[in-house]
Amino acid sequence: MDDLAGFLRTRRSRVDPAAVGIPTDSRRRVEGLRREEVAHLSGVSVDYYVRLEQGRATQPSEQVLDALARVLGLDETERGHLYRLARQRRRPAKAPGGRLRPELLRVLDLVADAPALIMNHRLDVLAGNRLAGLLYGRPIPGLNIARHIFLDEAEQGLYADWDACTLDVVGHLRLAAGKHPDDPRLASLIGELAMGSERFRRLWARADVRARTHGRKAYRHPLVGVLELHQENFALPEESGLELIVLSATPGSPAEDGLRLLTGLGADTDAAHDPLKAQVHRHDPLKAQVHE
Repeated sequence: MDDLAGFLRTRRSRVDPAAVGIPTDSRRRVEGLRREEVAHLSGVSVDYYVRLEQGRATQPSEQVLDALARVLGLDETERGHLYRLARQRRRPAKAPGGRLRPELLRVLDLVADAPALIMNHRLDVLAGNRLAGLLYGRPIPGLNIARHIFLDEAEQGLYADWDACTLDVVGHLRLAAGKHPDDPRLASLIGELAMGSERFRRLWARADVRARTHGRKAYRHPLVGVLELHQENFALPEESGLELIVLSATPGSPAEDGLRLLTGLGADTDAAHDPLKAQVHRHDPLKAQVHE
């Protein structure tokens, strides 16, 4: 799914020669650095670097990887990805399972005022609280965020920053492919996305990697309008590849009002489908909370 040779080629093509002290002129036709320039700046032989990009040299030393990361201007996430790709054949990572402890599900239920969900490295949503289901407007189990964003055209309007979301998703899947190169379900998902989305194919070819742990997330909900939320990702201990994701609203913000309204609309829908609950809501709000 991913390899060291391809990653080196894409990173090399993005380095501005002038930024590393190499003069350029109008006759230069190579985008980024030439192979021999990377080799010279990294302190390795041209032959060895060529073999790296051709996939014929394996297990480069940490000194070589450090030098390549410096010359190619890799950030922390890209540097970690480079090291994983270089060590793939030595220590393949086992793909994590999908079983959730009951204690984790109870934690989700404790988050009452914000959408919260548990997701694996393939972006499968394994569980979510009630407000997460209301936000996405569908049952949470079985939802895959990558398919939802790239393949479900009817739902793409939910993401107010769709372009940015696609970058995040592809960057995340690139990292996952580097960590779990032997995961057949991940490989199948990537193939499905490549077959069904031209934008995914273009972004995947760039080989960008992203590790997003927090940041703004905006949704355009059909019932309550735009929700400007803040996303926090919490890696779950002893659950490799699983994350708890909470989407919170700033206190006093329109988004907080929107989530409150969405919760109320969901309660009305629940009551409409449960006559007993509707009767309890009408006569005793406290008992209605207990009943729920």
